[in-house]
Amino acid sequence: MKLLLRGIILSLLLSAFSLQAQEKFTLSGKVTDILSNETLIGVNIIIPELQTGSVTNEYGFYSITLPEGSYSIQISYLGFKTISETITLTNNLTKNYQLEEAAESLDEVILTDDIERLNIKKPQMSVNSLSIKTIKNMPVVLGEVDVIKSITLLPGVTNSGEGSSGFNVRGGAADQNLILLDEATIFNSSHLFGFFSVFNPDAIKDLKLYKGGIPAKYGGRVSSVLDIYQKEGNSKEFHVNGGIGLISSRLLAEGPIKKDKGSFLLGGRSSYAHLFLPLFDIDSKAYFYDLNTKLSYNINNNNNIYLSGYFGRDVFKISDTFENTFGNTVLNFRWNHLFSDKLFSNLSLIYSDYYYGLTLNFVEFDWESGIKNFNLKYDFKHYISNDFKLEYGLNTMYYTFNPGEITPTTETSGINPYKLIDKFAFENAIYIDAEHKLSDKLSVSYGARLSMFHRLGQDELNIYENNNPLTFNEAIGIYQKTEPIGTETFNKSDVIESFANIEPRIAVAYQLNDNASVKASYNRMSQYLHLLSNTSSPTPLDIWTPSGKYVKPQLLDQVAIGYFKTFKNNVFSLEVESFYKTIKNRIDYVDGADLIANDAIEQIILNGEARAYGLEVLLRKNEGRFTGWLAYTLSKSEQRTPGKTAAETGINNGEWYNTAYDKTHDISLTGSYELNKKWSFSSNFIFQTGQPTTYPNGQYEYNGLVIPNYEARNSSRLPSYHRLDISATYNPKPESIKKFKGEWVFGVYNIYGRKNAASISFRENRNTGVNEAVRLAIFGIVPSVSYNFKF
Repeated sequence: MKLLLRGIILSLLLSAFSLQAQEKFTLSGKVTDILSNETLIGVNIIIPELQTGSVTNEYGFYSITLPEGSYSIQISYLGFKTISETITLTNNLTKNYQLEEAAESLDEVILTDDIERLNIKKPQMSVNSLSIKTIKNMPVVLGEVDVIKSITLLPGVTNSGEGSSGFNVRGGAADQNLILLDEATIFNSSHLFGFFSVFNPDAIKDLKLYKGGIPAKYGGRVSSVLDIYQKEGNSKEFHVNGGIGLISSRLLAEGPIKKDKGSFLLGGRSSYAHLFLPLFDIDSKAYFYDLNTKLSYNINNNNNIYLSGYFGRDVFKISDTFENTFGNTVLNFRWNHLFSDKLFSNLSLIYSDYYYGLTLNFVEFDWESGIKNFNLKYDFKHYISNDFKLEYGLNTMYYTFNPGEITPTTETSGINPYKLIDKFAFENAIYIDAEHKLSDKLSVSYGARLSMFHRLGQDELNIYENNNPLTFNEAIGIYQKTEPIGTETFNKSDVIESFANIEPRIAVAYQLNDNASVKASYNRMSQYLHLLSNTSSPTPLDIWTPSGKYVKPQLLDQVAIGYFKTFKNNVFSLEVESFYKTIKNRIDYVDGADLIANDAIEQIILNGEARAYGLEVLLRKNEGRFTGWLAYTLSKSEQRTPGKTAAETGINNGEWYNTAYDKTHDISLTGSYELNKKWSFSSNFIFQTGQPTTYPNGQYEYNGLVIPNYEARNSSRLPSYHRLDISATYNPKPESIKKFKGEWVFGVYNIYGRKNAASISFRENRNTGVNEAVRLAIFGIVPSVSYNFKF
């Protein structure tokens, strides 16, 4: 470490001396799509003579500093034609570029050797990106394009099976993923209890999943960051595109507010399968709808403003007896300001709200719960030199937690109004991150995040003898709730508990040759929010709760090392990574824990620890008529919760046990083939080790009741999961010059009809009286057809 610090200091001194010895100038600007004026993220700006370059940021901005002189420059982006030109730098130069989309065939996309070497050199690792075009080509259930389902085809990413919400990264829980839409937090990413995600693919521009080596600008979760940006809208022409499927449709409109200066985007989706239920005499409903919107305006060359929003709702209704409504609301105002050609800033004001509502007419009361989040972010990116870049900033978040409120719907219901105690918290952070090229072969990124969390006052907080809300009864070997000896009352401005953590991050890349490198990373992260859920997959009823007097923040330490190589001019690429991570203060629930409407959650939880480790392999074919990848993950995910004293058993006798999302083997094979301009085909094959579960291993009778006895927690598994999906896309008039274009997408999900087990339950057969195991499978073969259009 001392040698590394000396090298960094020496490099800074040499860079400063070089700046004084030779005058340098900065080339900066934005890169956009020529047809829509949409800014492009991750465009490569290459100077071949110097073997250096830059990449556009989340808002399409780039900056590169060069000695005075003439240079050839290449601007290249996958799916777009490369621009090559010569520039002369005699002073600072602002130059914007507009890229033209390449022909449909991927054969015509050209990537240069310089771009390959630049990617190999970058210290960033454990990051996966998927283009929306790739996501739309994947076969999916019921023909509905799904961002969340698509990322589960990447190494290290799984979920809890069909019909499950959320996703799991490197053996982590679903609540340990930070999901951002235009920088705003999404607390529930699923529609219809996990069958679809909340992200409209037509409105999405860029998607990145960080599994490790996470930059210091991100915080608040310990497993991963899914960072999604919406399109800004076409500021040149008005366009509409959409799709009609078997159970849902979507429509998106975009166009200029003022040509080349401002744009709008408005998109909506809705399912409508419930409209056909009355035809079968079914008086129930299950549907979702959502709305994406964005306004963008270029004030001048140095200032841009954006206003984006998302609103989504799910409705599940059974006759007139039960109705469930839940969803997200997001609003974000952003201001991009360019202080100079080397200093870019972004100020964001964000509001995020997750709401859950339940109407139970048969008992005549309503239930509401949710979480609200106000967030102020100010981020800077400083292009100090080509070899040294800084990112730094701050953010502060205010949370309001509504654990639940019961309201009677009639005067005769017999239900009294009841409100669980609201909770409040502040989360603040400052960070700095550096990307530093130490030599032609060695690059490093390093930084730190200082996070602080303040649990604010609430109406009542239980007081327990010896601060112990959970008592272990040695006589019967179980945990029991401790009766409070009193309560404390606070003002909202009071601070009940405070936490502060320094979160260092570092990643190193060493280039072995022009086409290969090895990389390593370490990061520490803190998570102050916890999702109260004792199911393997989150449900809308699950409640978020903040850290406090009895609930400590989760702390992650993760290391990773990897080997990266490209073959045959980037036609193929190989990524191999190994990781190991530990998590402190992971919540675990005692047997028989009741989470519903619980105002004293500290009485049913214990703080434990978790660990996960594994090997990930990703082999891609990036160009040609056939493209795709093979992903394989070998991993282990475990949890342990010992007792607080030697006499306590803890959970599972304090021994390590498999988490509910442990998958030893996870294989996915994804491919797309372009037969001709009219027809293209795609397929996915997935195999996963069965999900851990706990089975009864015996039973006994007590007072006439048959009581099952269960084995050690998660010591058994469901049968292995596997399926094959295929799809075909037909473009009837690919050569048409008309503004209206359409295509048909035909698909079959689970083509060989595998009955994958979502769960296995045990019951007594009423006819024979013999115990039997019953497998629940959600999907068999599911054909689909949809029609997509744009004009």
